[in-house]
Amino acid sequence: MPFQNLHQFIDAISQKGWLSKIEDEWDPVLEIAEIVNQTLKKQGPALLFEKPKGSKIPLAVNLFGSHERLFLALGISSYQEIAQRIKEFLIPPSPSTLIEKLELLPKLMEMNSFLPKKVKKGACQEVVLENPSLDFLPILKCWPKDAGKYITFPLVITKDLETGTRNVGCYRMQVHDSKTTGMHWQIHKDATHHFAKYREKGKKMEVAVAIGADPATLFAAVSPLPPGIDELLFSGFLRRSPVEVVKGITVDLEVPAEAEIVLEGYVDPEERRVEGPFGDHTGFYSLPEPYPIFHLTALTHRKNPIYLTAIVGKPPQEDLYFGKAIERIFLPLIQIFFPEICDINFPVEGVFTNCAIVSIKKAYPGHGKKIIHGLWGLGQIMWTRFIIVVEHNIDIQKLSETAWWIFTTFDPEKNLVISDGPLDALDHASNSEKYGKKLGFDCTKPWKEEGRTRQWPEEIQMDPEITEKVRQNMDRLLKNISPKSLE
Repeated sequence: MPFQNLHQFIDAISQKGWLSKIEDEWDPVLEIAEIVNQTLKKQGPALLFEKPKGSKIPLAVNLFGSHERLFLALGISSYQEIAQRIKEFLIPPSPSTLIEKLELLPKLMEMNSFLPKKVKKGACQEVVLENPSLDFLPILKCWPKDAGKYITFPLVITKDLETGTRNVGCYRMQVHDSKTTGMHWQIHKDATHHFAKYREKGKKMEVAVAIGADPATLFAAVSPLPPGIDELLFSGFLRRSPVEVVKGITVDLEVPAEAEIVLEGYVDPEERRVEGPFGDHTGFYSLPEPYPIFHLTALTHRKNPIYLTAIVGKPPQEDLYFGKAIERIFLPLIQIFFPEICDINFPVEGVFTNCAIVSIKKAYPGHGKKIIHGLWGLGQIMWTRFIIVVEHNIDIQKLSETAWWIFTTFDPEKNLVISDGPLDALDHASNSEKYGKKLGFDCTKPWKEEGRTRQWPEEIQMDPEITEKVRQNMDRLLKNISPKSLE
């Protein structure tokens, strides 16, 4: 059965010995963040701070800071399981007979069963604060030069003014005071598109913020879904059961019924306030900029809520595991547009938006450059500053092997692609904000049609039969070697 809420997941990882409960009082201002940072660097456990200073609400963090915990959260043994399910839904077999068409009906009905389910009551509204305030939450200040405390793992829920389409995104919220925060939705985000329509009409936009939901919903909120795809529907797909939602107390929005804490309020299109700096996932402080202001109108929570948070900063951090899961799970989506792509790697060192390494089965001259330009036009990959394309036989998940291939095959004169285009709002390298130069590296074997005149050298390979013979005898050959014999 899928986890219905955060409590169930925390109980599960505790039973497996993957959770450390911290009874000592630690300060949400810097101290907790540094404990988490050092824990992450040691690939340590999830953490539950039972008595964070200044709050009666326990604080959970680093719950998803390993592949094993993320597998458990999503109910899988490998990311390939979800990738395969996505592929089967998106590319079903073409039915040629009536029987085959009828066989597809259960799959279509299954997808319909993943739609969010409306309920009248939800655990998230067991307690309704008459005088809502953010002060009682153990909100973190993560880094010394952060502009203040930040809600770092909010599920921000908005609705399109015209179509009613829902979006659930994860946008940091700087706490300005007990009833207002910043709303850091960037120019390319779906919530920004919703906000633009309200601004055109001069209307305030209702917003709901869920803090702490079931693991599948948390993952869905950070996933780069195509525009118009409901994150709660995708969560239902991941869970194989619908997400229950309940109508807000003061807003006409539906929120996850099993959430820990829900903030309700609005954003006024005429208001802006400087937000930042903030120690971001790039490893640098993002610069101060004016952003909209969220006004709190209601705060509800479970009787025994847990405040879920995360820290970001110089990698690796907890977002490493979300990023790698997204990379593996959404590869089939990319392959729909580019079936020649064999694999893709967004290295954590490139903070997932700065660099992509791609292996392809090259079929014609210029194929590598076509992939580079194509990916720059595909969804959120448009922000990627460096795209490197290599041959299909290179294991791009092994950076050492990939680096060897790039450093020994790349010709800057023939294989470098320079382009202009949009960049992530957090990309500080460009001299211009949200726009700048990008580089493509076509590291596929050059063909004569691409201007190659010299003979291409043959790669060193051992005879496969010899390799297998030696492999079968290696344990026996090496078992009597002692450390002294190697000195």
